[in-house]
Amino acid sequence: MKKLFVLLLIIFVSNSFAQLPPLIDREVFFGDPEISGAQISPDGKYITFIKPFNNVRNIWIKELNQKFEEARPLTNDTKRPITNYFWSRDSKYILYVQDQGGNENFRVYAVDPKATGDPVPPSRDLTPLENVRAYIYDVPKKTPNEIYIGLNDRNPQLHDVYKLNLTTGERTLIRKNDENVVAWVFDLDGNLRLGVRQTEDGGMEILKVDGDKLIPIYSVSSEESADPYRFTPDGKSFYLVSNKGKNVDKTELLLFNLETNEIKFIERDPENEVDFGGALFSDNTNELLATFYRADRVRIYFKNKEFESAYNKLRKALPDGEISLNSMTDDENLWIVSVSRDIDPGSTYLFDRRTGKVEFLYKSRPNLPSEYLAEMKPIKYKAKDGLVIPAYLVLPKGIPHKNLPTIVFPHGGPWSRDFWGYNSYAQFLANRGYAVLMPNFRGSTGFGKKFLNAGNKQWGRGAMQQDITDGVNYLIKEGIADPKKIGIFGGSYGGYATLAGLAFTPDLYAAGFDFVGPSNIITLLNSIPPYWAPIKKIFTIRVGDPDKPEERKMLEEQSPLNYASNIKAPLFVVQGANDPRVKKTESDQIVVALRDLGRNVEYIVAPDEGHGFLGELNRLAMVVALEKFFAKHLGGRYQQDVREEIQKRLDEITVDVKTVSLPRTEVANEFLNSFDGSKIQPVSSKYVIKIDTRGQKFEINVNRDITKSKLNDKDVFVVVDVATGIMGGNDTLIVDANTLLPIKRNVKQGPATIHLNFGADKIEGQIEAGPQKMPLNIKIDSPVITEGAGIELALKTLPLKKGYKAFFNQIDIMRAGTKKMIVNVLDVEKVTLPSGEYEAYKIEVKPSDGDEGAQTLWLDTNDKILLKSEAKLGAMMGGGTVTSELVK
Repeated sequence: MKKLFVLLLIIFVSNSFAQLPPLIDREVFFGDPEISGAQISPDGKYITFIKPFNNVRNIWIKELNQKFEEARPLTNDTKRPITNYFWSRDSKYILYVQDQGGNENFRVYAVDPKATGDPVPPSRDLTPLENVRAYIYDVPKKTPNEIYIGLNDRNPQLHDVYKLNLTTGERTLIRKNDENVVAWVFDLDGNLRLGVRQTEDGGMEILKVDGDKLIPIYSVSSEESADPYRFTPDGKSFYLVSNKGKNVDKTELLLFNLETNEIKFIERDPENEVDFGGALFSDNTNELLATFYRADRVRIYFKNKEFESAYNKLRKALPDGEISLNSMTDDENLWIVSVSRDIDPGSTYLFDRRTGKVEFLYKSRPNLPSEYLAEMKPIKYKAKDGLVIPAYLVLPKGIPHKNLPTIVFPHGGPWSRDFWGYNSYAQFLANRGYAVLMPNFRGSTGFGKKFLNAGNKQWGRGAMQQDITDGVNYLIKEGIADPKKIGIFGGSYGGYATLAGLAFTPDLYAAGFDFVGPSNIITLLNSIPPYWAPIKKIFTIRVGDPDKPEERKMLEEQSPLNYASNIKAPLFVVQGANDPRVKKTESDQIVVALRDLGRNVEYIVAPDEGHGFLGELNRLAMVVALEKFFAKHLGGRYQQDVREEIQKRLDEITVDVKTVSLPRTEVANEFLNSFDGSKIQPVSSKYVIKIDTRGQKFEINVNRDITKSKLNDKDVFVVVDVATGIMGGNDTLIVDANTLLPIKRNVKQGPATIHLNFGADKIEGQIEAGPQKMPLNIKIDSPVITEGAGIELALKTLPLKKGYKAFFNQIDIMRAGTKKMIVNVLDVEKVTLPSGEYEAYKIEVKPSDGDEGAQTLWLDTNDKILLKSEAKLGAMMGGGTVTSELVK
C-alpha cells in the first residue's frame, strides 16, 4: 500500500508539472544580454551599445546606418563587465566608470569613438587614484570638453569637487569639501550653485554656494526629504522635490527662487497614490515636457502638446509595455527608446520624431519565450496592524493557483521598492513552478513619508518583517501557497529579511537563500563605507543607534546572528568577497554559527565580486545553486544539465563550511589586558620616513622622545614625535604608565589639528582645519589604543614569537569609530639599516575585515625598539608607500 501511495504521489506531481510551460534554460534568463544599453551620439552619427566581447560585457559602436553585425568593440575589459556609459556633449568621447572586483572605488574612463586599435582603441583612466571613489556630478552642455566630478582622495568620507578636462585628463580643484556636504548641484551653465548635507538631527539642508560661504536656504526633518532636481535656464530658480510640512505626505514638485526664497507649487500626484516620480525636460528649450508617477504602473502627464503628439505616435507603433526614453540627439529629433513589460525584458527602437518612423533595433534577450512567462499582478493586502501593503504577485503559468510552493522575494535597500515589469528572478522561479511574492513592506520608498517612516527601527522582529510574514499568511489564507513549502530569498536587505524570517518565524519557512545579507545589525552599522559617514545619522534614525543602550539592546534582538539557534530550515548563503557595504564577515559569522549548531548551511563566496554579482559565470553558478537548493527543499522543477564551465565556477566558489573561521573575540581582551608599562623605558630615537606617492618621493625626519611624567597625580608616559620637512608637525600621545592605554592625544600638521581625550566609555575631541571645526564623540565599549606610537608601545610588552597572533581595538578617526586589528608575528629575520644590523620580529598589523590600512613592523628582538615599518598609503594620499627606518 505504501509503495502504491508513493507511486500515485509521483504520478500526481509529474502531471502537475506537465501542465507548466516548458522548462526555460537558466542561461536564457541570466546569461549576459546579447545587446543592451543602446545610445545615440549627440550628433546623431553613431549608435553605441553593450555586448559581450571575449565573454565580458563591453562597449561597441556602429555608424547610424550600419547593421549591428558591422559594429566594432570600443573596450576590452577582460575581468569586470561594463554596465553603464554615456557620451560627452560634443560626441568626442564615450565615458564610463569602473571599479575593481566590486569594491565600489569607481574610476572614470574615456575612449575616443573614432579611434581604432588592436583589438580596441585605448581607454584613458581619468582618475588613476588608489582607494578613491569618483562621482560624476555634472556634464554641462556649455563646456562639453569638461565635466565635474567628486573625489574623496583628501578625505575618504568627503568628496571634493574637481573640473576634469576630458582631452588632457587635467583635474582642477573647484571646491574643497570641509563642510560635510554629501551632494553638489550645478546650474545649466556648469556653475556650482548648491550643496546638500545632513543636519545633526538626521534631516537634510540645502545650501546656496556664495563664494567661500555655504548659506542654508531650505531644511527638512529626518522624516522628510528634499532633493534639488534641475535649474531653470536663468539660474535664478531650481526645481525641488520635497514633502516638507505636516499636511504633506507624498513628495511634490516645487520651484525655489534663489533670489527671494519664494517656493512655488508645481505638481503632486493627481491620484494621491505615490510620491513624485520624475520629470522630462527639453535640453534645447529647457521646457518641462512631462511628469510621471510610479504606482502599480507608470502614469504620465504631458505638459507640452508637441511632445505629447510625438509620444502618442511612438506609443501606437510599439507593443504594449512601459516606454523608456534612453537617449536622443542634440536636436531632439532622433530618440532611442525601449519598451518592456512583465513578460518581456524589452526591445529597443529608433524613433525619428520628424517623420514618425519607428525602426526596430534589437531585443535584449531574443531567445526568451515570452509566451511561456507569467503575468505580474499588482496586489494589496492588510498587515497585522491594518496598514495596506502594496505588492506584486507572479504565479506560474499553466497550472491551478492552489497550494503552490511559494517563494517570498523581498527587495533590497530597504529604502527602495519593487516596480511592475520584467523581473528575471521572479520569472525564473515561476517557470520552475513557484508562486513568487514581492512585497513593498513599510519602509519602502515611493509611497509617501508616513509609509516610509513607519519602517523606522522596525527591522527583524519589527513591523517591516511582520509585513512580509503577513504577505505569506495572506497567500496561505487565499489557498495559493502551500504552508509547508514556503521559501524566502533576497539580496542585501532582502538577504537580511531572509535571515530574519528563518530566525524569528522559524516555523513559517522551509528554506532560505541569503544573498549578501547582513546577519548582525551592529557590526553592519560599524562597518559602513567611509563615504557614507556624512549621512550616518540617518542610519541611526531609520535602523537604530547602537550607542544608546536601549536601542543597542533592540538591535541585538533584531540581529539574526544572535538567534541562530532558532534557525531550523536549511540556509544557503552567498557573498562577494569585496563587498564594501555588507562585509564578508556578515556572512562568515552566520555560517560559522549554524555550522557549529549542526544546522544545514551551504556557502558560496565569489572572490571577484562585491555587493551583487556582475560576472556572468558567477551569476549563473549562483543560479544553479539557487535552483537546486529550492528544488530540494520546496519541490520545484530543476534543470538537470549544467554547462561544464558553469559547474567548474560553482565548484571554485563553493566554500567548505568546515573551513570558515572567525577571529576569537576573547583573544582581543587578553591582548588589551596584557600590556605592561613596567617594560617601557624613557628613550630618544630618530627616524627617517620615506614617502613615494603620485610619482613624487620625499623624506621626513622624525625625532621621538619617550619620557615619564605625572598628569593629575597619575603616572604617565609622554611620547612626542616631532617631524621636520615637507610635512612637518608634531604628535603628542599621553598613556597610562601601567596599562599603556591612551589618555590624551594632540596632533598638529599644517593647518590641521586633532585633539582627543580618552575615557572609559567614550572618546571626545575635535578636528580643526582652519576655520572649520568638527567635534568628535565616539562611544566605545572596550579599551582602545591609537595607531603609531600607541601600537608600538603595546607591542614592546607582548610575548612575541614567530606565529604569535592577537587582536586589539584601534580608534578610527575617519569613521568616527573603532576597528579590530590583527597582530601576526610572521617571522624572525635579519634587518640591515644605516644604524646597524639587527635581528628583528617581522610583525603584520592589519584590520580584521581586510588589508586596507595594513602595515608591517620590524621590532628588535632584544629591546623591542621599532627598527622599521612599511605601509601602503590610503585614499587621503592617493595611494603609494611610506617607509620609516631607525637612524639613531
